[in-house]
Amino acid sequence: MDRAIRIKGMHCASCAGKIEKALTAHRGVRAAQVNFATSTATVDADNLLPLEDLHKIIIGLGYGVGGHDHKDNALYRQVFVSVIFAMPLLVVAMGPHLGLPLPYVVGQNLALVQLLLTIPIMLAGRQFYQNGFKLKKGATMDTLVALGTGAAFVYSLVASVGIWMGLPSWGYGDLYYETAGVLIMFILLGRYLESGARRKTGGAIEKLMNLSPPVAIVLRNNKEVEVPLSEVAQGDTLRVKPGQKVPVDGVILDGESSVDESMVTGESMPRDKTKGDSVIGATLNKQGAFTMKATAVGKHTMLNHIIELVEQAQNSKAPIQNHADRVASVFVPAIVVMALTAAIIWYGFGQPFSFALTILISVLIIACPCAIGLAVPTAIVVATGKGAEKGILVKSAAAFQNMYQVRTVVFDKTGTLTTGKPEVTDILPGAVKQAEVLRIAASLESQSEHPLAKAVMEKARRSKVQTAVPKSFKAVTGKGVQASMQGKQYVLGSVRMLKARDIPYAEYKEKIAALEDKGKTVMVLASDKVLGIVAVADTVRFRAAEVIDGLKEEGKKVVMITGDNERTGRAIGSQLKIDHVVTEVMPQDKAKAIQELQKEGKVAMVGDGINDAPALTQADVGIAVGSGTDIARESGDIVLVRDDLRDVVRAMRLSTKTMHKIGENLLWAMGYNVLAIPVAAGVLYPFTGWLLNPMIAGAAMALSSISVVTSSLLLKRVKI
Repeated sequence: MDRAIRIKGMHCASCAGKIEKALTAHRGVRAAQVNFATSTATVDADNLLPLEDLHKIIIGLGYGVGGHDHKDNALYRQVFVSVIFAMPLLVVAMGPHLGLPLPYVVGQNLALVQLLLTIPIMLAGRQFYQNGFKLKKGATMDTLVALGTGAAFVYSLVASVGIWMGLPSWGYGDLYYETAGVLIMFILLGRYLESGARRKTGGAIEKLMNLSPPVAIVLRNNKEVEVPLSEVAQGDTLRVKPGQKVPVDGVILDGESSVDESMVTGESMPRDKTKGDSVIGATLNKQGAFTMKATAVGKHTMLNHIIELVEQAQNSKAPIQNHADRVASVFVPAIVVMALTAAIIWYGFGQPFSFALTILISVLIIACPCAIGLAVPTAIVVATGKGAEKGILVKSAAAFQNMYQVRTVVFDKTGTLTTGKPEVTDILPGAVKQAEVLRIAASLESQSEHPLAKAVMEKARRSKVQTAVPKSFKAVTGKGVQASMQGKQYVLGSVRMLKARDIPYAEYKEKIAALEDKGKTVMVLASDKVLGIVAVADTVRFRAAEVIDGLKEEGKKVVMITGDNERTGRAIGSQLKIDHVVTEVMPQDKAKAIQELQKEGKVAMVGDGINDAPALTQADVGIAVGSGTDIARESGDIVLVRDDLRDVVRAMRLSTKTMHKIGENLLWAMGYNVLAIPVAAGVLYPFTGWLLNPMIAGAAMALSSISVVTSSLLLKRVKI
């Protein structure tokens, strides 16, 4: 079973990799994923493995578990202390070089003053040393910071002793206290800003959690009682007044209103609600009061299911992230080797030790595995939140990548491209007028439960036709119905029924064939002659053609799959201009049809999840449309809450925008390190005489992570 663990104290992608490696190696753990961006671990472990054992592994590595990581306040205090002492430290250290006047006491005790100013900064950044030198299961970003600033501090301390002892080989030029102190200040400030930016990427979850009202009005003994939301139980009768939020999921018992569901489903227009209609918790009652029965409360509400799905996606990893994680896992040891190698080479070429030390510190500090580790998960976190706001629930990070790579989009016909509810489309008069054809046909079908009969009855109801009660009603399997009314025998059914009774219909053959060519089911009304024709069809959804065109514009091949006969399937396909139509496929064989299409590339399957669950599972991306309150269904990598096919195109565009953003982030993160590390190693020095100051290296490192997170936040603004 999967266990979700919140981790406190992670500072970089290497931290996440270290924890993930330790968890995976533990007996009883089948798989583990640690997400640096969301500070969570998802562990697939044996049921018998105690959760405490997993906690011990994480704690043993120097991290915390449980609750939320409220480190922003602590970070703020650390930044405040470091800034308060780093600014005067920088003035004292650089003053003599810049000609700044310093108090006499300070000028006579430069080494001591710098040491005293540096110590509080080192204490503020003590976690770098506490975590950085815990090398169990691998080094982290803290190791680089600890080595770089530690080397500067120790060298400066040795130089200070030399100065105090009056040794001629040591001078104030050998002091690097300001390098250590200002570096720690920059890195702490960078982490504080990065933490705030990362928190913004997960703002969608927080927004969803805050949607539910704190209280509800419950009817008890015919009295309205205001109670905390947590005390509402399934089956309670609730009162919802205009302007109030619906407390929980339920069904309206009395009253009518207009409800704004946009905050949960993304539906822009309010929906009219009346007795018997379902309402969703956390939606806004615009006008009218109503009473309702609570059908789902607490963790069983639609809102809670949405939150769970979004968290599940944000805590998962896209396949592309595995490549980034592999780079991050070897990054720190590689940087240490590079830094030492560069310093030794420069020292070997005759440069002073202080020069080599500057090279060592700059390379250690400027390298940033955090940017690489944040490139993918921050984009995923923002994208899943963006999707949830639009009623598009992406269950895993992998779905974004797979959707981006999809070449073929397959639609189930019934209930997806069509309404799934047969409707009367044509009534053609024969021996009697059109209105009489509908009256007689509806009277005959009033005794039938067949879907076609219901379509005829619905047409009669909307047309306000008065029907009669037939006698001697009989349903003839596969052909139609027969009955008598007012002493006359009538039949309503297929051409086969006419043939069986020798009722002439030759003059209607062309009309019947034309209707059937359009994919419609034709029923002929007759007595001793043809009285009229009723055509019924599963009508195409509103804007289905627009969606097909949109997918083609995205460069996708569109396929429709249906259990209907070839004539009906081709008619719908032709109407929607679909590239390829697969007909006469039984529900259990749809998955095999998907397999065949997968030979040409990745396939997305769009269905309603009722009889196409195997096909949704078989597809590289399963998209369940119009789930309504049933968003917890297992089939479907992407769940579209609204009954709007345009969300298929929106989901496609969201995946494209997300993968492009991930590509940009990785290009920046990799490019930064590829360019910055050689510069820090002094590659420009022989040509320009310029050497990177370690303090600038620290600022650049901090900004690299912030820029990646900020770049991901731009996904919030994209239009899909």
